[in-house]
Amino acid sequence: MMPKIPRPPSSTQRFDHYNDVFLLGPPTMRGAIVFGGSSHPKLVDGVCDRLGMKPGSATLGKFKNGETSVTIQSSIRNKDVFIIQSGSEKINDSVMELLIMISACKGGSAKSVTAVMPYFPYSRQSKKKQHRGSITARMVANLLDISGVDHVITIDLHASQMQGFFKCPVDNLVAEPLLARWARLHVPAWKDAVVVSKNPGGTKRVTSLADALKLSFGIVTTDRRRAGGSRPWNESAMFEQLRLDGPADSRELVEAALDADTELTPISKTTFDPKAEVGKPKARTGRTPSNPLSRRANGAASEHPLSKSMRASSIVEPEVPLEPVRTEASTHPEDADGEHSQDEDAAQAEAEEEEYNDERAKNVIHGRLVQGHIVDDSHPSPSMSATSHTTSWRNRPPSEGENEDIPANMMNSFMSTASSRRENLDNEHGHALGGTYDAAASSEDEEEDLHNPEIETMVTLVGNVKNRPVFIVDDMMDKSASWIAAAETVVKRGGATKVYCMATHGLFGGDCLEEMYNCECIEKIIITNAFPIPDHKREQAGDKLVILNVDHLLAESIRRNHHGESMSQLFMHFD
Repeated sequence: MMPKIPRPPSSTQRFDHYNDVFLLGPPTMRGAIVFGGSSHPKLVDGVCDRLGMKPGSATLGKFKNGETSVTIQSSIRNKDVFIIQSGSEKINDSVMELLIMISACKGGSAKSVTAVMPYFPYSRQSKKKQHRGSITARMVANLLDISGVDHVITIDLHASQMQGFFKCPVDNLVAEPLLARWARLHVPAWKDAVVVSKNPGGTKRVTSLADALKLSFGIVTTDRRRAGGSRPWNESAMFEQLRLDGPADSRELVEAALDADTELTPISKTTFDPKAEVGKPKARTGRTPSNPLSRRANGAASEHPLSKSMRASSIVEPEVPLEPVRTEASTHPEDADGEHSQDEDAAQAEAEEEEYNDERAKNVIHGRLVQGHIVDDSHPSPSMSATSHTTSWRNRPPSEGENEDIPANMMNSFMSTASSRRENLDNEHGHALGGTYDAAASSEDEEEDLHNPEIETMVTLVGNVKNRPVFIVDDMMDKSASWIAAAETVVKRGGATKVYCMATHGLFGGDCLEEMYNCECIEKIIITNAFPIPDHKREQAGDKLVILNVDHLLAESIRRNHHGESMSQLFMHFD
C-alpha cells in the first residue's frame, strides 16, 4: 500500500481588487508583461494590481542635454508587451518617451507591442484649422507606426474618426458606462435629469449618454461672431451711398416712369392722343449727365427706388387669410337647431380667447454673456459687442460733406469688395480655409471670446431643464469659461436645480479647477483618472471634485487583448 502524499497547502493570497474573495493564484497573464512610463505611475500600479502582476523593470532617464534615455531591464523575448503612457503636463516628453520604449521593445524581440494611451496626445489637433496648419494628431499616429506599435488602446478620442489615422488596430474605449453608473448611484433625481452639451460639437456624445439613461437632452450654443466682421454685400458703403444720396430726379418722376414701363401696349393699338398727353410729366432735356453717387437733390438726401429691394424689411410676404378653427359644432348641418349654433359660437369664442401655446418655443431660451457670465437684459453692452456690427451701418448718419468723393478703390466695380472687408482683422488666418468666420471657430476661440471684456456673446439653450438636474458632458476639461457659462445658463435662465459637470479627461489648465469650484451653479465635477491630476490641483476643487478610476477598464482590455477575447462587453452598461 502506497503512502499518502500530502497535498500542498492552498494559497490564501489576497488581492486588493477583489472584495472578500481568496484565489489560488493571480489571474493568468503568462506570456505578457506591462511597462509604465513616467506620466502616470499611479495608473500603472492600479492596472498591474488588478492584473495580479508587477510592472516590468525599465530605466527611464534624461541626459544633461534633455534627451530621453530608456533601458528595458526585463526579458521581453516573444512576449506581448503593453506600455501604459498617458498625457501629462510635459506632453512632449511623454510622447518621446513612449516612442523610444516601443522601439526598444521591438528591438528586444517582443512578440507584439501595444500602446495603452488613456489620453491620446494632440487629439484636439485632428483637423486643419488654418491655411498652413498641421494635422498633428495624424503625425503622432504616423510616429507610432514608424516606431513599430502593433496595437493602440485609448479612451474617448476627441474625434472618433481619428482611428483612420492609424495603420494598426485601435480600441477606442469609452468612459460613458462609468459616468452613467455614478449618476444612477449618487444623483437622487437622476431619472428626471437632462443631459446637456455645452457646444454643438459634443451633441453625439451627449445623445449617447441620454439614450443609455433614457433621458432628455439639450444643447447650449454661443454666438462667436466678433465686431468688425465681414458685412453682407447689401450693407457695404457702396449701397449705403445709394440709399442716402439717390438720383437727382424726384421720386414721383421715377415712380411714374417705372409704372409706365410696366404697362406694355401692342404696337398695332398704339395711337396718338394729344389730350392724353396733358398732365403727363415731360422728359428733361439739356441736362448734363453726372455720377449719381456724388450728387444731392436740392441738398436733401432722397431715396432711391431700388433701395426698397435692398432692405430686408421691405420684403413682405403676401398675407394669407387663416382658416377658422374647426370645432365639433361646425360639422353640423346649416339647418341645425339654435342649441347647436350657440355651442358653435361658444366654442369659437373660447378658441379666440385661448392664448397660443407652443411648447417647442418655450424650450429655446436666449441670454447674454459678458466675460463668460450671464447678465440681465438691462446690463450695459460692451463697447465692442459681438452683435452690434449688423446694425452699425444701417443706423449711421448721412455723410456731412456736400461734395464728398467716393474712394477710388470703391469705384472700381459696382460690387465693391473693399467696402465689406474686415476692418479689425487680427491676422491672416481670420477666415480658415477661405470660408466664413464661423468655420474657423473652435473651442479655443470660444474661450477667448468668453474671457474678453469687450465682447458680448449671445447664448442659446435648447431644451427644457426647469426644476431638473442637469448633466453637462464633454470629453475633456481644460478651461473653465465654457463650463461656467453653460452652468449659469441652465440655472439662471433655464431654471435647473443642480448642475453636474462630467468629462473623461481632466486637463485643468491654469486656474480651471479653482474657478469651477467658486462657481455656485456647479454642484459636482466628475472626471476619470485617465489623465494625471496633481495633488495641488485636487486641493483647489475640494469636495466638488469626484475622480472615477479607469484601472479596471484598462486592465480588462489588456487581459482580453492578450487572450484574444472580444472587447464588446467593455462598451455595455451594467447596473
